[in-house]
Formats: sequence, structure tokens, C-alpha cells
Amino acid sequence: MMRLGIDLGGTNTVVGLCTLDGVLMDKISAPTKTGDPDGLCAVMHDLCRDLCDKHNIPYSEIEQIGIGLPGTLVKATCTLTFGTNLGMSNVCFAHAFEPEFNCPVNIDNDANCAALGEFHGGAGRGTRNLLMVTLGTGVGGGIVLEGKLYTGREDIAGEIGHMVIVPNGAPCNCGRHGCLETYASATGLIRLAREAMEQSPDTCLHAMVQENGGKLTAKMVCDARDAGDALADRVFNDYCDYLACGLTNLINVFQPDAIVIGGGVAGYGEKLLMPLRERVHAQQFKIAPEGTPIVAATLGNDAGIIGAALL
Repeated sequence: MMRLGIDLGGTNTVVGLCTLDGVLMDKISAPTKTGDPDGLCAVMHDLCRDLCDKHNIPYSEIEQIGIGLPGTLVKATCTLTFGTNLGMSNVCFAHAFEPEFNCPVNIDNDANCAALGEFHGGAGRGTRNLLMVTLGTGVGGGIVLEGKLYTGREDIAGEIGHMVIVPNGAPCNCGRHGCLETYASATGLIRLAREAMEQSPDTCLHAMVQENGGKLTAKMVCDARDAGDALADRVFNDYCDYLACGLTNLINVFQPDAIVIGGGVAGYGEKLLMPLRERVHAQQFKIAPEGTPIVAATLGNDAGIIGAALL
């Protein structure tokens, strides 16, 4: 018996073939049919068939199909209720793989799937209680408590990016002000840098932005810091302060065995994790003297596929 895990993103749809214990054997992908529910289901269906055919696995040998997707959902009916990045709402996936696949279909938020994947086969292996934090366009999160995903009453728990850390702070897309996402996402780092650049004509970021067609990225801020730029260093330290505030709040509430950091900004590696650990460990309520481990995700995009297969 095998399982299929699907990472349904706004750009690509990736299907992975996994063993029952979450080992990823192979994966294939195709562009996501955004705004086209029927086309989207057809692509997922075809990818699942193609992957099974490639490995000569009878469709009846698939024990479960899991889908990780961005948006709000109802797990009980396997329905995406609102998916902005997918351009569709009220789409039920319960029967999308019939008649070839007569197995249960489960869905969950993509960040939850990534958390589950890292918990079982990545940086969170060996823990029982894990927090996953993804630092990308927004700040995503997944919570594993006693070995199981915690999603709350309405299946939307884990939206840690919308924890307010600056009262009356910068506006967030959710409608509130001062959310962690507005300060600790890649977008937040860029905003902090642009605001600082307005008061500092000497930073090398101006030249970097000009060379990049007027576009500033989080990586450029990190590169400027590595080059010794004082403004970039100051902005990055402010960014770490905000992120550490959010992580400390989470640790004090959940007391996890570890926090796993993923997403684009996590690509900065220990240059990000080291100052985060120093700030968080100085503030958290400690049980272990060394503080809660804060580690980098190890599975990359595969975490979501594996987690979906294990739902």
C-alpha cells in the first residue's frame, strides 16, 4: 500500500508518491489551473494516475490521497471554502479522483502539511510537540501537539502571522494592524528596509535596487548586510527583534520541543537563526536551561507533499 500527497500551490501542482510511513519515493508536477476548479481537479487526477502508472502501482493500492492547499477549508467535507491564490471558492475534492481511486481524500492548510512533514521526516523528527514557522510573502505556521496536528475548532488554528506584536502598528492584509506578518515576513523585511532607505542616501541598497530594475528583495537586504552596510544591519536587527518577539510568545504559550523555521528568509541560515536564538532564549520562560531549539527546516518543498500524504 502507498499514499499520494499533493502540494497545491498558486503556481504549480506537485504530486508525490509516499510510503505509509512518509518516505517520498517520487514526484511529478504541472502548472496549477488557477480559477478553473474542473481543470484543477482534472490535472490532479491525471498526475496521480501518471505517477502510479510510472511505478506500476495499481490504483487500488493507494490507501489515501492528501492535499495541502492555501486558503480556508472544511476538512470534514474536503472542501476549499476560499482560496485567494487559487482564484476559486467552495470547491469539493472528495470525489475528484474517482473512479480510479476509491480511497479517502483529506485536505489541510499547506503550512500544516509542511509542519507535519518536518515533524515526521525532517528537522522535527524525534519531537512530540513542534511549531513550524514559514517566513515568505507572509508568515505561516503549523502546530503539532503530542504527535498530532492542532487545527482548532474551525480548522484554521496556526495563523501565527496574525498575532499582533505592535499595537496600532503597520496595517496588515487581514485588516488588523501590527501583525507579526507585517514585520517578520520577507515582505515585512522589505518594507522596513524601504522605510529606512528614505532617510539614508548612503546605503548600498539604493544601487542594488537600481541595478535590479527598482525592485528590492529580502535577499538583497541580507547581501547588503553581509557587505557591511550599516543600514542593512540595523534593519535586519530590527527584523530579528520583531520575529523573536513573536517566537517568544509562541514558546511561552506552547512550550514546544522545537521550532522549525522554513520559507525564503530561512535561506539566510545561521546568520538568521543565531541572533534569533540569542533573543528568544533571553526572553522565554525556560524549562531547559539552554532554551527551546530553533532549527532550520530540512525538507524544503517536499515537506508539504509528505505532510499531505500523512494527513
